[in-house]
Amino acid sequence: MPGKMSDRLEALRAVLTETSLDGLIIPRSDEYLGEYVPACAERLAWISGFTGSAGLAVALAGKAAVFSDGRYITQMDDQVDGALWERHHITEAPPRLWLEKNAPEKARIGYDPRIISRSALNALHTDAVIFVPTPFNPVDAVWTDRPGPPSAPARVHPLEFTGQSSEEKRHALGAQLLEKGWQAAIITDCTSVAWLLNIRGTDVPHTPVVLSFAILHSNAQVDLFVDDAKITPEVRNWLGDDVTILPPDQLEAALRALKGQKVAVDPSATPVWFSQTLDAAGATVVEAADPCALPRARKNAIEQQGARAAHLRDAVAICRFLHWLDTHAAGSTELELVERLQAFRAEAPEYRDDSFDTISGAGPNGAIIHYRVTPETSRLLGANTVYLVDSGAQYPDGTTDITRTIWTGPDEPSVEIREAFSRVLKGNLLLGRTRFPGGTTGSALDVVARYALWQGGLDFDHGTGHGVGSYLSVHEGPQRISKLPGTVPLEAGMILSNEPGYYQPGSFGIRLETLEMVRASDVGQDGRNFLEFETLTLAPFDRHLVDPAVMGPEALDLLDFYHATVLAEVGPLLSGETATWLAHACSPIKRK
Repeated sequence: MPGKMSDRLEALRAVLTETSLDGLIIPRSDEYLGEYVPACAERLAWISGFTGSAGLAVALAGKAAVFSDGRYITQMDDQVDGALWERHHITEAPPRLWLEKNAPEKARIGYDPRIISRSALNALHTDAVIFVPTPFNPVDAVWTDRPGPPSAPARVHPLEFTGQSSEEKRHALGAQLLEKGWQAAIITDCTSVAWLLNIRGTDVPHTPVVLSFAILHSNAQVDLFVDDAKITPEVRNWLGDDVTILPPDQLEAALRALKGQKVAVDPSATPVWFSQTLDAAGATVVEAADPCALPRARKNAIEQQGARAAHLRDAVAICRFLHWLDTHAAGSTELELVERLQAFRAEAPEYRDDSFDTISGAGPNGAIIHYRVTPETSRLLGANTVYLVDSGAQYPDGTTDITRTIWTGPDEPSVEIREAFSRVLKGNLLLGRTRFPGGTTGSALDVVARYALWQGGLDFDHGTGHGVGSYLSVHEGPQRISKLPGTVPLEAGMILSNEPGYYQPGSFGIRLETLEMVRASDVGQDGRNFLEFETLTLAPFDRHLVDPAVMGPEALDLLDFYHATVLAEVGPLLSGETATWLAHACSPIKRK
């Protein structure tokens, strides 16, 4: 088995030569195109060393490059050997342009059609090369000690958390297919399968899904393609007679059986292999959004109440951690801080898992937007340090995600740090209190979070908000708040993060995140529908970092109101020194 990264790359190039390919596209994704992948699908990490959750590599005979977005540029520089791989920002230096510059004219570039979407493939398209689907994955051919697939059993997710039966969901979506004249829809997003069938699993880290595919028919029946060993008698009974369980090796035959039918396929969420197989079988492929995505994002009343309960429960753990951080954490490592926070959360019997790997960054590590602490990188939490902790948890009734930035003291933070923190905080508070008319997309609201930063000549290189699932993915679409143009309006019941930031590489990072749930507002006039946010996250911001002059009266009033809410909701659930600490942490800010 090739051990060194250079040996792995050379072994891959040998396979490409044997198969008459001049290069290979290596996305980070697996067959389900989810954010988290099992160990057996970490092909990008194995071949390049890059472990970020978003990225892509291109390997040619004489050159190779890894691409990722602004969240991971510093991490990529640290992890990827620059002697073997060029490292690029995926939007500033797109892979398509890199291929045009570096690949031989009309080079045959391979791609595994089972792990890349049509949209992703289209983004790579250039007439300078010829893209060739491969019958097997060339990385797998040289990854001789590749781990086996996960085998944990699926679990029932009961109605007390879902608020709607699978039968109701399937019939509602089946009726939509009928209305559009479509006979079936392909569902490859495991969070959609989990939501539709009210099941959960542990096949990938942090997102409680079962690795599986589904075909939803217009008669509300579902073909579920999953390892039969994962389906316990309880789950089989829960799924009912209208869900047919089939082994994954029968998927191709099932797609070919759709010959002559109109089949909906999401071009951005489905591997291109599905469309290619359906086209070859004589089915009519209709490109359309995953039918589960929007109803999954619109949390029903039971899911909304579950989100509130999960966040209040999480707030107790977070406040206990922040109190401990303020009084006992000096000299701890970043890893020890992660373990301590997880221990506080795990005291709740409802805790199931973290919702992502905790970002625990002291000083310069906090400036790495999606930093993942390791034993090699773990820093001590010293005095007069900016510490950023971004974490979340999975509970059966909800998924949480919160970021706080802390000053360790004992000295006062610099004017520069306080100004940056206050501008980030002001953006968070103003976005959280924004009202907006129905039909507004998240891209229209993004400037609210950035305005105070822009006035100080500052900005951040990531989106302002992502959707959040209900005991599902902590990064859920289709809703988002971002500079990028959006077409999905925000609707009541959607949950989004609100997380502006500022990062000074090599020095410190600041990010402040709360989760917001969209709800109806009563301010609309002339019959107009207006919406607003309900802030779910309940934990104080660090008062040491607040500059009242930068905040201004309006933002200070919002901060005092938020802190009063935190104290009223969380305070009665704490005791002793922690309760006393919270009362001080939530006390009004002195105006200068």
